[in-house]
Amino acid sequence: MLQKFSFRQLLVIAFLLIAALLGAASLRALFTLEELTLQSRNGAARSLELSRLAQSLSEVSVSMERTSRQSVVLDDRILRARFADQAREATTLLTNLSTEGLPSVREQQWRAHLHTVNDLLAGPPETALERERQLAQTFRELDSVNAAIAAQVQKTILQRNQALEVKLEDSRSHLAQQVTWAIALAVAMALAFGIWFTVPLKRLENAIVGLGENRLDHVINIHGPVDLAMVGQRLNWLRLRLVELDADKSRFLRHISHELKTPLASLREGVSLLEDGVAGGLNPEQREIARILRNNTDVLQGQIEDLLRFNTAAFEARQLHRQTTDLLALIEAQVDAQRLQSRARDLTVTVVGKRTPVELDPEKIGTVLGNLLSNAIRYSPPKGEIRMEITTLARVVRIDIHDQGVGVALADRERIFEPFYRGERQPTDVLRGSGIGLSIVHEYIAAHGGHIELLPEPVGAHFRIEFPHVFKS
Repeated sequence: MLQKFSFRQLLVIAFLLIAALLGAASLRALFTLEELTLQSRNGAARSLELSRLAQSLSEVSVSMERTSRQSVVLDDRILRARFADQAREATTLLTNLSTEGLPSVREQQWRAHLHTVNDLLAGPPETALERERQLAQTFRELDSVNAAIAAQVQKTILQRNQALEVKLEDSRSHLAQQVTWAIALAVAMALAFGIWFTVPLKRLENAIVGLGENRLDHVINIHGPVDLAMVGQRLNWLRLRLVELDADKSRFLRHISHELKTPLASLREGVSLLEDGVAGGLNPEQREIARILRNNTDVLQGQIEDLLRFNTAAFEARQLHRQTTDLLALIEAQVDAQRLQSRARDLTVTVVGKRTPVELDPEKIGTVLGNLLSNAIRYSPPKGEIRMEITTLARVVRIDIHDQGVGVALADRERIFEPFYRGERQPTDVLRGSGIGLSIVHEYIAAHGGHIELLPEPVGAHFRIEFPHVFKS
């Protein structure tokens, strides 16, 4: 299902999912914060209202005491009416306090004292002083009830504040957990999408590297978004085209070599017949011409064989059989294999470095080292020194090969690795090479993803080989 979408569409979908998750967590946090703020505001308002009711009840009780005692002493109906209004106001305050959680026992105590006060207001004038004294005593007891109610109100406010704090802490904890889980889930989704997206991209990268290293026998099949799968199909088509072109090139070289060898063999046979005098004796000038023809046919024969050898080497460079190989032991084996040649010229060959396990094709890299060592021996002066050094860097294995020979001319440095190219500095005491040895070296090193270069030196030649990303610690 997801393979019907393009990489860009899937990337947008991934961003939208992560954004939706974080957005939902943010909205949840916002709503929770608003709810907590509203609860805190309502709790504060209710606490203020409770305090106000308790304070008002106490104030009304003081007014009721003053009015009731005056009404008893003066026997004034207006004062009694005012007391009745004050009593109704106090009853309303008491009812509101009961609604807010005032214990019923306090309410009953307060109402019982109010009933006692109402009974003391009625009576004959001659008992006014006694009733006024009893009213004073009753209101003192009522003050104690008001104090108890005020204390109960403070206790209720404290309990509500504590309950609100607990609820706020629980909500904060839940909110923190939700945000933490949302962030963790978003990170997990980002990692999952990142890994899922990078798998086809990594496959594309490996496919491109494989094409660059001429590993044309592996089918390129990319599973993933439709556009990346399409790129994989195009790369596989390119791989098939490269295989066809490579086969055409090899076929062409084989055919042209065969076509050249047949007339060349006839030409060599004819020259041999002329030199043997089958067609009659040759004078010295004719014999010299026949010798020149024979030498040139030999040179042409060697060039054809070198062409085939280079073509074979280029093909084999794509058939790597990597295995963990000790690079120091490989170099030492090549030095031992050519020890007779180096002794014949009285050369000192020094190998410097430590044992370095590297993933490579030992046969092909052995050919590389053997060719470079052979060139160094051939071009070095008698009693000279050849130095081969291994250096292990962070992500690179480096091999440096120094000799004290004639070196390479400045004009030849950029073309030294071209097939069949031979530099101008050739020793007179050695056989002139064909010019494909360094080309094969370059092909084998490039097939390993490595690099070879010729560094400038005042004396002799200095070749440096590097194998990136293959060193194993």
